[in-house]
Amino acid sequence: MNMRKEKPFPSRKVAVIDQLKETISAYPHFYLVDVTALDSVATSELRRKCFKSNIKMVVAKNTLLHKAFEALDVDYSPLYDSLKGTTAIFFTETANVPGKLLKEYASKKKTTPALKAAYAEQGFYVGADQLNVLASIKSKNELIADVIALLQSPIRNIVSALQNKAEKADEAAAETPAAEA
Repeated sequence: MNMRKEKPFPSRKVAVIDQLKETISAYPHFYLVDVTALDSVATSELRRKCFKSNIKMVVAKNTLLHKAFEALDVDYSPLYDSLKGTTAIFFTETANVPGKLLKEYASKKKTTPALKAAYAEQGFYVGADQLNVLASIKSKNELIADVIALLQSPIRNIVSALQNKAEKADEAAAETPAAEA
């Protein structure tokens, strides 16, 4: 009978797991991204683009990320199969921003970085084929702007109609005294 005891994680790995748990809990959306073939120059460029887009990019060992997922209240099991190769996690406040960034890379025919999976708007998106869906998710601010535009449209029509009616009344009033004289 071969009974192997699992060794406890060293304290430095426990610290990494705790940090990952905190970061996952702090952000409402995150993407798991394949960065396997990126060299240091390409990785630095990606980090700069992430920074400019308010995306926090973290590269973590898949095992430690898996342990962090298991320790949280949300069931992240749909993401477990995506934890292969070199994984970067893109944390963001706005669900579609990383999708747009990855789509930019895809449009340049670059194979990496590539979407593995994402947790956005409290849903799971697994596979690179979900990139277009993720990039097209409207942010809270975009939805608010759409609602305001929809509400303003009928008001603009009413104001415009009232202004046209007032202008016609003014023109008619201006023409009447001229005809009487």
